[in-house]
Amino acid sequence: MSHNIAYSTADKADVLAFLGSKGDLTADQLRRLATMRRCAQAGQEDLDHQGVDWGLSIPEALDHLIAGRTDSDARCAGNAYHTALQFIIDRNASDPSQLGTYSKPSTFFGLVDDEMRRLGVPADLLPHGYLYGGLPDDFPFIPHSMDGYPAIGHLPLARTKSAADAYRAVLDRMDPDFRYDVQELITTLDFEHGEWEYATKHVGWYTQDTLFFKLT
Repeated sequence: MSHNIAYSTADKADVLAFLGSKGDLTADQLRRLATMRRCAQAGQEDLDHQGVDWGLSIPEALDHLIAGRTDSDARCAGNAYHTALQFIIDRNASDPSQLGTYSKPSTFFGLVDDEMRRLGVPADLLPHGYLYGGLPDDFPFIPHSMDGYPAIGHLPLARTKSAADAYRAVLDRMDPDFRYDVQELITTLDFEHGEWEYATKHVGWYTQDTLFFKLT
């Protein structure tokens, strides 16, 4: 089974505003919430069609997040919570882009981390750490998904250049099996840094600060 990695950029405060809000939201946020609910219902209908039962529906998980709770004891509650939270991120973020599709992404990027670590890349910039690093520290705890997917990772946009530069410095010395994928990651991080740097200087309303990763 293959897993897809996508990414988008957002202001993490915009996402956090929905968590525990209990519906106390602005008119624009309420419109976004209505879209989230439609997406959650469509996602649940797709699961039902596949005969998948997580023990907690996606619409229920979304309601829990809005209420400020993640206490379901369903065996696969983490799957539902992660899926619902991704709908919240999606409605507050840029259009998603694709990083790649991998048969075993955690294994692959774990090996990339080992290679980069050997070549001196700082531990806090290794890609597996942010692809699978979960949510920013100021987000509430979300139970892990069964079997690890879906998953959410993040990297502050302010750190994208440091990561890209660190990878570029060792790319020629890396195992050739990793170079293509690392170059794709460098290209992505360079682009997102450039967009963030320009917008923070020239776009008055721009507040995006986080690169969110979606692994499904």
